This record gives sequence, C-alpha cells and structure tokens, in this order.
Amino acid sequence: MSDKPDDAPAHCPGTQSETAGKESACQGCPNQGLCSSGATRGPDLGAELVKGRLASVKHKLLVLSGKGGVGKSTFTSLLARTLAAEDSNRNVAIVDVDLCGPSMPRVMGVLDEQIHHSGSGWSPIYVEDNLALMSIGFLLASPDDAVIWRGPKKNGMIQQFLSEVDWGESLDFLVLDTPPGTSDEHLSVVNYLKQLGGLSAIILTTPQEVALLDVRKEISFCRKVGVKIAGIVENMSLFLGGLSAIILTTPQEVALLDVRKEISFCRKVGVKIAGIVENMSLFVCPKCKK
Repeated sequence: MSDKPDDAPAHCPGTQSETAGKESACQGCPNQGLCSSGATRGPDLGAELVKGRLASVKHKLLVLSGKGGVGKSTFTSLLARTLAAEDSNRNVAIVDVDLCGPSMPRVMGVLDEQIHHSGSGWSPIYVEDNLALMSIGFLLASPDDAVIWRGPKKNGMIQQFLSEVDWGESLDFLVLDTPPGTSDEHLSVVNYLKQLGGLSAIILTTPQEVALLDVRKEISFCRKVGVKIAGIVENMSLFLGGLSAIILTTPQEVALLDVRKEISFCRKVGVKIAGIVENMSLFVCPKCKK
C-alpha cells in the first residue's frame, strides 16, 4: 500500500518520509502543510526495534572526532578491551559505524571472520568471551570493496546494527566507533539511542590547531543534539616536534641513578624529554624478592 496520496505530485517523497512536505516537489501540494507537520507519520518502527533490543544497555559511548587519523578506532579497541578485561562478568560490544571505512575488524584481529544470521538476529563476532564486534566489514566480499551509499541506505544499515544484532542476555557497554565529522551516521545513531538514555560521547583530538578546530565542531554537535560529553582525549600529546628524548630505565636503584644523570643532561643541552619508559618493571629478584 503506497504512502503517496492519489493527488500528490510526481516526485512526492511519501507521507512517511522525514522530508515529507519539505522538498521542492511538495510546493503547491494540498497536503504540504499536513505532511510537514509530521502528523501523517506514525511511530518510527525502526526506533521501536532499537529500543526493544538495547533498552537494557547500561552505558552507550560514542567515540567522535571531526578529523580523520586521530586514532578513533585504536582508542575504541583499547577502551573496549580494557572494559572487558577489568571484569569477566562485564559484557562489552563495539559497533563500527564507519560504514565507508570500516577498520575495526582489522584493528581487533578478526578480519577473516564471517557473520551468521539466526532466528534471533545477526550473531556478532566475539573477540573475547565478553567482547563482541559488529561491522559492515564482515559483510563485504573483500576488504578492498568500496561502500558507496547515500544517507537513507546508511541509516538503514545502522538501524539493523542496533536492532538486529543478538548481543546476548545483557550488555553493559556499547561503544560506537564513528567516521570523522558530524554527518548521516552520527545523526542516525543519536536519533536511535538518545531516547534510551545513557548516551555519552568521547571526543578525540591531536594537539595540532587544525584538529582543535574540528573538536569545537564536535562539541557544538553534541550540544545541539543533546549528547553528554564524557571527556576529550588528546592523542599524540607527547609528539613535540624537533629533537626529543625517550629515556629508558629499569627498577634497580643503580639504573635510576643513571636516569637522573640523563635527565640532567637533557636539561643542560636543551633537549625535550618526551617520556620515561621503565622496562623489567614486573621482574622480581628470586633471592631478595624485590
């Protein structure tokens, strides 16, 4: 049954479309006012499906950045692995929302795995017993295949990821790795998850001014769509440019004496210290037990 009235213009988007009554084709249509008011649209069935699947998820974290290459996927993987490793009874899931550049399967070391479908929905790939991953990368014939989709198709895939994946009986953390910017993918995720509550964003940046400009855009986006900002993470903060030193040591006192000399040397000759790395920190002497 069509959602286009009999007297609608030829290019009518349909009464259920989000752009109903707002497109150029709607000009002059007798139903324009009714459609643009939203009165013709019933409940969003997709949103209801998402709510049914994810209503019990305690924490939903968006990993955002206005700039590519700042380490969103790496940060997402480390955050999810840490959350899962801290408590074996804690269930953690990653959704790779970067549909055109899915990198999580490679980052998580499960590039060759395949998704299976059952009566309860798609089965995600389990990296650990309590850490699962869903990505469009698992649905492509080859990692080199390009995903060339417009907004509505992206929205449909994100809806499927959020409503048709069987995460098990309970899910404590849902971490969403997003593409750069504030576009279709971000809006779709926010629209589906904000109604459930517990949605927060972690914004990633690097120290460069161009990256900080994009961070301001991400902050503005979160404020406009009503998403709380859990924190801002600066990657590459130790990258100082020019000549820098990384000083290595071991826990023994005799090594620490030498480290102090190295620090003094760097200060005297004007070399910046990027960091100090302690090797053998887990070594326990079999005799003195220190």
